[in-house]
Amino acid sequence: MRRWGGTGIIARVETSQAARAIVAAKLPTILVGLSSLRLRRNKSLAQFSQVHSDSYNAGRLAAEHLLERGFRHFAYVGLPGYLWSQRREQGFCDRISEAGFTVDVYPLASNRTGYFRNTWEKEHRRLADWLATLPHPIGLMACNDDRGREVLEACRTAGIRVPEEMAVVGVDNDELFCELSDPPLSSVALNAEAAGYRAAALLDRMMLGEKIAPQEIVAEALHVVTRRSSEIVAMEDPDLTAALQFIHDHVTEPITVADVVSAVHVSRRALELRFRRQLGRTIHEELERLRLQRAERLLIETELPIPYVAEAVGYNSPNYFARIFQQKRLMSPTEFRRQKRGELLRQDLRVWKTMIAE
Repeated sequence: MRRWGGTGIIARVETSQAARAIVAAKLPTILVGLSSLRLRRNKSLAQFSQVHSDSYNAGRLAAEHLLERGFRHFAYVGLPGYLWSQRREQGFCDRISEAGFTVDVYPLASNRTGYFRNTWEKEHRRLADWLATLPHPIGLMACNDDRGREVLEACRTAGIRVPEEMAVVGVDNDELFCELSDPPLSSVALNAEAAGYRAAALLDRMMLGEKIAPQEIVAEALHVVTRRSSEIVAMEDPDLTAALQFIHDHVTEPITVADVVSAVHVSRRALELRFRRQLGRTIHEELERLRLQRAERLLIETELPIPYVAEAVGYNSPNYFARIFQQKRLMSPTEFRRQKRGELLRQDLRVWKTMIAE
């Protein structure tokens, strides 16, 4: 660093050699995704600010995604030595437990002190054999997209059909990586770009000489981006499965309860009873729940006007959409957008003003 002339560091620390070099550099530093093992081996790393994901809520979002699809069996595949993997596992297991189910957790080898690419060939068969012991259908969370791709490879080896027998969800939503997986991998999206921006702004202040106590910058867990690896509904009742699949496939269209009933060729009363018994909701309530979830995402992530948001999630009337949103969320769509996005935008604006002034 001295020879190169660098004056600040943002780094993911993967080796003890890199950790020692960073500490010795005595430069403003922000660490990314620090593992518990690395921190135990070099306690000096605790002096630095860190960037990490909201791993616990990422696990809960993945669990909610699989619960919504009707799964009753669940599994988790993590990585050893990483706090974020442990927290994602905890969030996933807690949400599944709240729903009254248990999670099969992939047993990580006790003699491994870390995870490296050259161990994959040895682990591939072990993971495939473990996956083959799980009940079907099952919803599985992988701790990140890379691990999710490995699970998909092991499923092919074990002859497990994805998503028909096993639905898989990763974390990070690396779009290129997820789309190139076979099948394309569903993933929990994180607010990583905003977290990276905040980390860069913090490092800039430190490089300008400002004394700042170690801080934690969090990439918030946003939502699950659904792709083929979890694009299925799992229910023992085939009519209920067909109805839920129809709703998920057409929820952004102006479909009604009558359309759902027509898609499965059973009486409305019989289908309503099955919805209440299995989901605790009516068909209409399920339609509204999914539409409002999608509306929330559009309000947070886009600048679409409210009428366009309403149309994009299957409402013919913007006024009706606004009224339903107000009833369910106790605030208008505009107020929701302002509340969820305003604080972050104001924070970024303050950072920019500080940087310009300096």
